[in-house]
Amino acid sequence: MTLNPALDLTYRVGELVRHGTHRVSAVAERPGGKGLNVAGVLHALGEPVLATGLLGGATGGRVTALLAADAVPAAFTPIAGETRRTVAVADDVSATGFWEPGPPVTPGEWAAFVAHFRGLLRDADVVALCGSLPPGVPVDAYATLVRLAAAGGVPSVLDTSGAALRHGLAGRPDLVKPNAAELRALTTPADTGRHEAGAARALSCGARAVVVSRGPDGLFALTRDQAWRCVPPERLTGNPTGAGDACVAALARGLRDRTPWPELLADAVALSAAAVAAPLAGAVDPETYRRLLPAVRVRAA
Repeated sequence: MTLNPALDLTYRVGELVRHGTHRVSAVAERPGGKGLNVAGVLHALGEPVLATGLLGGATGGRVTALLAADAVPAAFTPIAGETRRTVAVADDVSATGFWEPGPPVTPGEWAAFVAHFRGLLRDADVVALCGSLPPGVPVDAYATLVRLAAAGGVPSVLDTSGAALRHGLAGRPDLVKPNAAELRALTTPADTGRHEAGAARALSCGARAVVVSRGPDGLFALTRDQAWRCVPPERLTGNPTGAGDACVAALARGLRDRTPWPELLADAVALSAAAVAAPLAGAVDPETYRRLLPAVRVRAA
């Protein structure tokens, strides 16, 4: 589920010069937003998946068309506002991003989505709730949706940040997947241990389990009675943009299959690394995934 999706545009230039005029050598566009990346990874793995959320205007129509071209099943609620665009200007060194604000969502549109979401739960095995909230969506939206999922017997993975994360924890999601920076927003100056303290605070605020993505340092997981660390067997270079979303895809699949924690975390680390090796977010490199998975090690923390 992606409440604030985007049309991702990437402009390729030779060198980005501030205040300069640039000739773009290539343009790429794709469906964007954390939940759409999760859906893309699961679809590429052959898993049955349905992308949902809010889409509007001509940009929303283009996102829908791109999902259809990739054969990713989707069922979005239409809104009057124009879906946002995200623009990345990439040169030979790095990339500079420009993220448009999300479209305003009316109370009626939000109510229509909640009803739509409740209906989709009847056929769901697990739900991943991902990304930022557009203007007009209540700050406790994720708590509302997590409670609806729980009432329908559907486990949930929450991947968001800031106020949406703090309020979403009150819904008691089965698993939350912040990165280290997002988790620090939950801590206080008195907290020590950084991600360990943040994970513990997330549990105290309602999460049933926490998996912290730590970039090339792998994952830290915490439940009420156990903790684990899991690191990739090697460091990869490439595009880290979609690594966290690939992690969410693995965690969602593992929740559905009731995979034991060590195997679940190993799969999430291998799939995240395979996303770094892929050129675009929402994709993974299958050979990297197959090669790394047997070599990943998990230890109790």
